Amino acid sequence: MIENSLRIEVEEWIALDPDPVTSSQLRQWLETENETELRRCFSGFLQFGTAGLRGPMGPGPSCMNRAVVGRAAAGIAAYMKKRNLTSVVIGRDARHGSEDFTFESAEIFAGAGLTVYVLPRPLPTPVLAFAVTELGVDAGVMVTASHNPPQDNGYKVYLGGTVDGQRYAGSQIVPPADIEIAAEIAAINSVQPRGTVWTILDDEIFNKYVDRTKRISKKAYDNKIVYSAMHGVGTETVNAVFAAAGYAAPILVAEQAQPDPDFPTVQFPNPEEPGAIDLSLKAAEFHGADFVIANDPDADRCAAATYDPQGGWRMLRGDEVGVLLGYFIATEMPETISGKAFANSIVSSSALGRIAKLKNIEFHETLTGFKWLAKIPNLGFGYEEALGYAVDAATCNDKDGVSAALMLAQCLGVLKERGITVIEYLDQIWNEIGFHRTEQISIRVSNLDQVDKVLHSLRAEIPTAIAGYPVTLFEDLLSPNGVMPPTNGLRIWLEDGVRIIIRPSGTEAKLKCYIEVVRPGGSVVEKNRAEEMTRSLKEELLKVLS
Repeated sequence: MIENSLRIEVEEWIALDPDPVTSSQLRQWLETENETELRRCFSGFLQFGTAGLRGPMGPGPSCMNRAVVGRAAAGIAAYMKKRNLTSVVIGRDARHGSEDFTFESAEIFAGAGLTVYVLPRPLPTPVLAFAVTELGVDAGVMVTASHNPPQDNGYKVYLGGTVDGQRYAGSQIVPPADIEIAAEIAAINSVQPRGTVWTILDDEIFNKYVDRTKRISKKAYDNKIVYSAMHGVGTETVNAVFAAAGYAAPILVAEQAQPDPDFPTVQFPNPEEPGAIDLSLKAAEFHGADFVIANDPDADRCAAATYDPQGGWRMLRGDEVGVLLGYFIATEMPETISGKAFANSIVSSSALGRIAKLKNIEFHETLTGFKWLAKIPNLGFGYEEALGYAVDAATCNDKDGVSAALMLAQCLGVLKERGITVIEYLDQIWNEIGFHRTEQISIRVSNLDQVDKVLHSLRAEIPTAIAGYPVTLFEDLLSPNGVMPPTNGLRIWLEDGVRIIIRPSGTEAKLKCYIEVVRPGGSVVEKNRAEEMTRSLKEELLKVLS
């Protein structure tokens, strides 16, 4: 027998559920006494944080569905109205449920008296971020789960202008906005009024985004680039931007070019995951391509691969792309960053800071997540190692995989014209600033409590050495010494130029560990030494963290 308290909770939820599909599923589980499924879907309201909502599709408060999205929209509307914020634009990707969640939100926002705009079709997240600023609206919502598995969907929230003293300028929310919105969502306990009046935008915003983005390229080059949208929404926008900038259309990975919410060719639609860009590398070999570029499904992240004489085609690490772009912009396009700053997240390589110092560019380090990087005034270039890059923050104050793709095409064209490969260019950079070898460990867990146990264990018994390298400094990021806000993570410094950071993922049930080894540049011996150190550290940390 299902406990009476659970039965009452489910029946109360059904009474307010606007979706006959999910409400019918809950009734069936009640009738068949399926307590396992009911408890799975009624284990608390889906947490709303700085990444908004993100979770598996399904009925009940613990999953993504119209009822949860409607309450979230109502809570956001209440938060906005208390601050005299009156307008919102909604975008969406092509995941299961994204269309329904978009218009569920539009009805609730309109019913709350807000002016509502809706992007005309599934488009990349950077187009939504651009629209917030271009339309001059107070808020933006993007229905997307980015690179999460196919069963997930999500809900990102952006603010325009300055809110509660925080400059947003079309970027994602940061604390305490997430806590305040979550409180408003929790207070929603009745049917909300629904409106029917909103504006579905035409292609003007999309065309303006394309026109602004194309301007970052100063000259079109004859590149042969393979491109994958990873079954997401990037193809149309990347093709349009490349064409507007005068580039030949990239060679599409046909199996992944069109939106498909089931992501049939990949286990996880994330370019970082092993095997995700295998089809891209295969296409590059077949076509004799110069370069590979891949976006994640909502096209706010950008991956790249190149031919390495030592091992054939390989994906560049996120830090390698960040260093490549940062150095290229600083040396080849200094006029575009005059008076502007460089920045990266704390888990990214320290190499960008060295480049900034070398080129006399203001530099900042932030917490993980582009919501923090986007708050840096006059950001000229910013990146995080998880494939997020801002090469044109004035157009899109968020990570943007489309503009990053165009900047990479420009960089590749310049190097190709000079007869320099990407690998050779990276070696030139390392010779100038020292070799920075980074590696990420990503451990998928069934429950984030497992991550907390690992961090608690390390805090309780601080290691004296890792892989034979003595610990010189152990920093608990919950009590930081610098200017950054506290965050759940550890930063550990070892002898011989080693830095390790351990933290939970902000978007998935994963434990993340970041290794950086820095050695003098200009020596093959030192480069090999860095590779050896990284391997031994990774092997040891996998034992400690698993």
